[in-house]
Amino acid sequence: MMSEVTTATTLGWSPEEPTARGVANAVSRAIREGTLKPGMKLPPIRSVAAELRLSPTTISAGWSLLARSGAIQTDGRRGTTIAEIHPGSARYRKAMDRHSFFTQDLSTGVPDPSLLPDLSTALQTLTTAATPGGYLDEPVVPELLALLRQDWPYPAEQFTIVDGAMDAIEMVSRAMVRFGDRVVVEHPTFPLLLDQLEAAGADVVGVPLDDQGMLPGPLAEALSVSAAAVLVQPRAHNPTGVSLTTTRAQKLADIIRAAGSTVIEDDSAGSVAVTEAISLGSWIPQQTLHIRSFSKSHGPDLRLAAMSGPETVIDAIVSRRQLGQGWSSRFLQRILLGLLIEEEPVAQVAHAREEYQRRRQSVITALAERGVEVGGNDGINIWVPVADESAAIVRLASQGIGVTPGAPFTVLADSPGHIRVTVGAVAHSHTELAEMIAQASRAGGWVGGR
Repeated sequence: MMSEVTTATTLGWSPEEPTARGVANAVSRAIREGTLKPGMKLPPIRSVAAELRLSPTTISAGWSLLARSGAIQTDGRRGTTIAEIHPGSARYRKAMDRHSFFTQDLSTGVPDPSLLPDLSTALQTLTTAATPGGYLDEPVVPELLALLRQDWPYPAEQFTIVDGAMDAIEMVSRAMVRFGDRVVVEHPTFPLLLDQLEAAGADVVGVPLDDQGMLPGPLAEALSVSAAAVLVQPRAHNPTGVSLTTTRAQKLADIIRAAGSTVIEDDSAGSVAVTEAISLGSWIPQQTLHIRSFSKSHGPDLRLAAMSGPETVIDAIVSRRQLGQGWSSRFLQRILLGLLIEEEPVAQVAHAREEYQRRRQSVITALAERGVEVGGNDGINIWVPVADESAAIVRLASQGIGVTPGAPFTVLADSPGHIRVTVGAVAHSHTELAEMIAQASRAGGWVGGR
């Protein structure tokens, strides 16, 4: 039988926090401390409001914050209960989980292994995994730091190296996003970004894109209410392939400067993007955190990304990290350095960049000839409009092709259907693939003009 919390004081309520966020924080604290356990039923809103001498509207708003973060769930007559703990990333798992084996799996979003650089040249100079002089040594190999500064899209104040872009986003979220803080993101965007923000208790607000990036008008409207951060993908946006133009970037920077929010930039394509590196840090460096991943260009299992930002912010993140793993492997950093400076791997990455663009453009051109318009100009994925996501996925699966549903990428309600296709994994037969995608896009009832 489900137990019930009979009094609001069980929540550990502090009268100094008479706000919706205060209510949410009190419940969250009680969950962490074990006072409230999964499955326990919370008292009615009016009962809590009367006991705490707050309005029912305040309590309801607090409950909404908790519901958005997944801490509680409302189930009709069963009332509001503490949610069960489900490990993992809900959106990301929904997007990526596959139970079938495909002849051609274009759902993964990972680079083509055959286009990754050969490690042998970079490894020739490494004879041992060097031992640090101490556990408080600088976290970045000096030669790598110098190289990053030369190739960065703006003169950043401070750098660090982390274990991939998602590690960077997670650390930034812990450092800068408090429960209930608003965070503005692109619509659509990468599901794991949304999972991380929602896990941090952020109130996620979506702003749509066009072919130049995030739309300035909706961004200004979203920032009319205070937001802790704005998260953007500056080039080869996943899933759309859109890259920021300089004109659009400057407009966004002006809006964000006035709002005082922090920009978190996820440059996930990195060195295999054909678009020149760009950052809002060129205009608002003290409000910008820029992350460049080396997963697509040099290998997902290398697990490295570089992050820049204001010295105070980066130093705070580095200090907090020293409480755990301390630093990203300097051995791996030295391998990355070799891959970035040795002639052969540099040429191989350049070839991969050109080849990905060729593959992408071949499929897009063939789709356009079949009446399916796909936007974006960069990256290994395309964002295909479809009449019915489920029907499109099933049709392609029946032909041995795996693709990713669009729903987990979306933030705004009532979004048109899409599928994401990792065309970077397709070396040949682009016309045949485009024909199958075009047919699938109409499955379930074609809507003209898309």
